[in-house]
Amino acid sequence: MLLISVQVMHLHLVQHGEAKSEKKDPVGFNREPVAGADGDLGTMVREIMTEFAKITGLSPETSLPKRYLWTDAYAVCNFLGLYRQTGEEHYKQFTLFLIDQVHATLGRHRRDDPRTGWISGLNEEEGSRHPTKGGLRIGKEMNERRPEEPFDERMEWDRDGQYYHYLTQWMHALDCACRAFGDPTFNRWAIELAKTVHAKFTYLPLRGGEKRLCWKMSIDLSYPLVSSMGHHDPLDGLITYSELQRTAAKYSGRSALPDLSAEIADMSVLCQGKNWTTDDPLGIGGLLIGAYKLAQLIVADSFILPDLLKAVLDDSLTGLAYFARRSSLKHPAHYRLAFRELGLSIGLQAIVKLQGLIEQHPGVFKKKYDVHSRIRSLMEQSHLSEMINTFWLERKNRESATWTEHRNINMVMLATSLSPDGYLSPL
Repeated sequence: MLLISVQVMHLHLVQHGEAKSEKKDPVGFNREPVAGADGDLGTMVREIMTEFAKITGLSPETSLPKRYLWTDAYAVCNFLGLYRQTGEEHYKQFTLFLIDQVHATLGRHRRDDPRTGWISGLNEEEGSRHPTKGGLRIGKEMNERRPEEPFDERMEWDRDGQYYHYLTQWMHALDCACRAFGDPTFNRWAIELAKTVHAKFTYLPLRGGEKRLCWKMSIDLSYPLVSSMGHHDPLDGLITYSELQRTAAKYSGRSALPDLSAEIADMSVLCQGKNWTTDDPLGIGGLLIGAYKLAQLIVADSFILPDLLKAVLDDSLTGLAYFARRSSLKHPAHYRLAFRELGLSIGLQAIVKLQGLIEQHPGVFKKKYDVHSRIRSLMEQSHLSEMINTFWLERKNRESATWTEHRNINMVMLATSLSPDGYLSPL
């Protein structure tokens, strides 16, 4: 059965709490690229990320930075990509500063909370060594709902806490930093985050049945805020844990890193028999990115459910067909959400990379998996990526309320879509 997205729900799902748009220059950047000029697009990506660093208090650094976990995970990957492409040291410094700032801000209690220090409860010294052991806050402007407060569905979107699917994005960003800098500390932080989050977000229903995942937990992970399970959360968890485990294996001779075998086994059970179909462009993009990661793990013989690749590709195709029939890309900007469309654009670019990976390893996929026809069908939709990028590069479209109200996340995901190699770096 197709799980149809609710547009109003998605409007609040990735809303900038502490990173709301400022009145000055709400568009975020001014220039439009020269058509077909790849060098000019590269310049735009650098300008976008430099502006992002400025308006969120990263550089120059401010005492009240505007950190938001989902956006910052993509920003880390963008800065890594710029560092690889240019070799310029300040992009490496932006990456390191942003990671430290996220941990120092979202790994601690809020300024309006009577509690202080690391949300893990560790002392200052231990918390600095293990900044992710208590998880990381979302970064919403409004404080979390207390256990005694009644649940208000609309208000819950605007409240702080911890989201599972944001935390897996941060795990991925840390692992990208580990692979880029050759420092297993980042992988350790990612695995420590995974182990804490898995232990706190998973639960057995009182009426029995398989383990489930909470969608949203309290800041200190002591009680659920939304106990229902996100549609793709088990898949995100399984792929991300497997990614971290593979990276840890590369550094096993240099550092004794924690093991995620038990957590991977849990997630593999949660993923069996699931239908991942969605018509939400961000969700489809996530499936396509997941397919690319799955294929890399299969090539490395580091994935325990290889048949999952076919299911993810099939459900991606079904979702894309529903999305195409809706024709939402023909609507004007004020009816569209940029960051969700840009997520699809990034995913379609991941499929281009997946096709190249399969061509490099024809024996692996010919022998075990019939994915070629699925990839060809997905590649027929690859033009949507350029269509989405072109639309949101036009300044008049970035003057719409749907852009300006979510400026930071839109800027960062546009930069990722224009130059996805940092986020889609090989495992």
